[in-house]
Amino acid sequence: MGIAVASATDVAKSAAGIVLIAPGLAGIVVAVKEGRKIYQRILTYALNSMTKKIVQVLFLILGLIMTGQAILTPLLMIIIMLVGDVLGMSLTTDHVRPSVRPNSWRMGALTKVAIIMGVCELIFCSGALALGHYRLHLDTRHLQTLAFLVLVCGNQATTYVLRARHGLWASPHPSSLVVLSSGVDILLAAALAACGWLMAPLGIGYVLGVIAGAFIWAQLTDLVKIRTLHLCPLN
Repeated sequence: MGIAVASATDVAKSAAGIVLIAPGLAGIVVAVKEGRKIYQRILTYALNSMTKKIVQVLFLILGLIMTGQAILTPLLMIIIMLVGDVLGMSLTTDHVRPSVRPNSWRMGALTKVAIIMGVCELIFCSGALALGHYRLHLDTRHLQTLAFLVLVCGNQATTYVLRARHGLWASPHPSSLVVLSSGVDILLAAALAACGWLMAPLGIGYVLGVIAGAFIWAQLTDLVKIRTLHLCPLN
C-alpha cells in the first residue's frame, strides 16, 4: 500500500492508499493497528455466520428426527434470522484486540473452528429440545417455541464466545452497541415466548431456564474454544 506524507505533492497523495496528515511516521503504526482490528471483526463475523449455518441446518434435521414434526415455522425462522442479523451487524463496532503479528486468512483452521463451535451449540440446542420432548412432554406448538428460544439464546452465547480470541472474561469488553443489540434480541425473544405472541406461550420459568442454561453453556464452550484455537490458530 502506498503511503504519502503531508508535504507530498497532490499527485503523490492521490495515488497513495494512506496519506499522513500529521508530521512524522506514527500514523503508519495507527493504520496498521486499525487494519488488524478490522480483520478481527471480519474474522468474528465470518466465524459467527459459518457457525449459525451449521447449527440451524443440523438442528432442523435433528428436531425432525426427534419429534417427527417441523420444529420451526417459516415465521419463527424469519424472526431468528432478523435478531441474529442485528447482533451480527453490531459486531462492526465491537472492541477488539489487534494481533501482534501480521494476519492472513487460514481457511482450513477457520472451518475447523466453526465446525467445532457449531457442534457445541448444537449439543446445547438439541439437549434442550430433547428435555422438552422426552422429559417435559411438550406438544408440537410448545416445542416450536422452545426451539425458537434455544436457537436465539444459543446464537447469542456463541457470538460472545467467538468474539474473544482468548478467554471469555480476559478479552476487551463488548461495545455498547453490541450489548444493546444483544439485550434487545434476548428481551424480544423472551417476551414473544413468554407471552405467546406469534407462537405458543411458554412458561416464564422455562424462558428463564433457557437463558440461564445458555449463559452456563457459554462458559463451557469457551473452554473448548480456547483448546481449539490452541490446536487451530487463526492468527
